[in-house]
Amino acid sequence: MNERSAPPHGRARILVVDDDPTVAEVVTGYLERAGYAVERAPDGPDALRRAAGHRPDLVVLDLMLPGIDGLEVCRRLRAEGPIPVIMLTARGDEEDRITGLEVGADDYVTKPFSPRELVLRVESVLRRSGARGPGAAPRPVLRAADLVVDQETRRAYRSGTELALTLREFDLLAHFLEHPRVAHGREDLMRRVWGWDFGDLSTVTVHVRRLRAKIEQDAARPRLIQTVWGVGYRFEPEPDAAADAGGAGDEGESAAAGAEPVGPGAERAAGAATVHRDQSHPPYPPHPPQEPRQPHQAGARTEGAA
Repeated sequence: MNERSAPPHGRARILVVDDDPTVAEVVTGYLERAGYAVERAPDGPDALRRAAGHRPDLVVLDLMLPGIDGLEVCRRLRAEGPIPVIMLTARGDEEDRITGLEVGADDYVTKPFSPRELVLRVESVLRRSGARGPGAAPRPVLRAADLVVDQETRRAYRSGTELALTLREFDLLAHFLEHPRVAHGREDLMRRVWGWDFGDLSTVTVHVRRLRAKIEQDAARPRLIQTVWGVGYRFEPEPDAAADAGGAGDEGESAAAGAEPVGPGAERAAGAATVHRDQSHPPYPPHPPQEPRQPHQAGARTEGAA
């Protein structure tokens, strides 16, 4: 366990995997000055051997590697259990970035990059994956539909079966359960879940798609994570009670992805309900009744009518 007298990341071990010795040396130097213990690997096979011998707390992984490329290394690392991965990609390779996120990378940085930015990304990922400080209140177990999210152990279950989630997928699911029936813009999710004030919004889109594939009965017609047209996404904890027209699946993803995101002050709330806790499981409050429509009066003129 980390010593709390040191910075939260002070004893974290980082594995840097890059075949460019200059890049690896610069990244290693910045991470070591930030207080991390750093190990280097020049290729995929060496990275996998080192990770198997002493599993690191986080991996900084170049996409283009000799022998085994970064995507395959990421797949194999993830197959052995949860491990945070930050992918290094060439600028403009959007398809590669999206593929990296889909195979389980938690974050990515495009080359050429600022080493200081990379250190901040490492700190953000480790902060979300690390333990709480002393004296912090226990975090509640979140429940909705057939989902259970244990924030203390960072484990999530669907119908009693544990889900294999990446770091960001877990954080995204927990955020949705903590804020049910609230419409979230992608920029808002990026700030609250990723801790970024800017970035590629397709990162959010990819993670929502991956999360839907793991928690929905039919990811093409999602009922839990619904698309809110022109805004982003909303988590519906009672999908059977929600209107079927409320959520679009992947066929509506491009429209949602292109929608203008909104910030925290512009969130649309639709009767946000408290997520079930361990202590009790009260039913969710019913939706407020709609006001009856006023009957049309004969001879009445509508605004703007001639």
